[in-house]
Amino acid sequence: MSKATTASFSYDDGARAVELAREAVESFVVNGQREQPGSMRDAFYERTGAFVRLESTRGRGSLRGCAGGYESDERVGHVIVDAAIKAASEDSCGSEITPSELDNLTVSLCYVNNVVLTDDPVADIEIGRHGAAIDTGTESGWLYPTVPLEHGWSAEEYLARVCRKAGLAPNAYEREDVMVTLFDGQVFREREPNGSVQELR
Repeated sequence: MSKATTASFSYDDGARAVELAREAVESFVVNGQREQPGSMRDAFYERTGAFVRLESTRGRGSLRGCAGGYESDERVGHVIVDAAIKAASEDSCGSEITPSELDNLTVSLCYVNNVVLTDDPVADIEIGRHGAAIDTGTESGWLYPTVPLEHGWSAEEYLARVCRKAGLAPNAYEREDVMVTLFDGQVFREREPNGSVQELR
């Protein structure tokens, strides 16, 4: 395995990152504008990946959007804004977030600390710690680190779901021409819409 290590977020950094993601979603949904990070915390200048996940609390709840990347040459403050906007757009889950939904959305964020390239993903993946990404050069897909915990998936099932998301056969992660990347990060989430933030790991 090979790793690329970056700095970590403090709780205050994570809480501010979630707040920034929400501001970016609201600015995009209400005004059609890109939020500017403004004067950023020192940690927001790191060049690493991040993911933003939006979930509805209406009814039984549902995923409304998720976007981001595990690597970036951009400062992570800007990565968060771009991921939040993409998560809120129709490109994410098929329909754009509407203004009436904003008070029923919880925002979570994954700040990527490490990226692990693996030849044995079943052995190397730690459920609840790692997100997983599949790439063939033409097809790709990924899933958020907390998803397998939410559904009770094993490592094999988690990797199979990532393969399906990439449009590949469930066991494609076993192929030599398929690159499997595990990303390890800190996850911060609103306890309720626009509410206090908790660090999940």
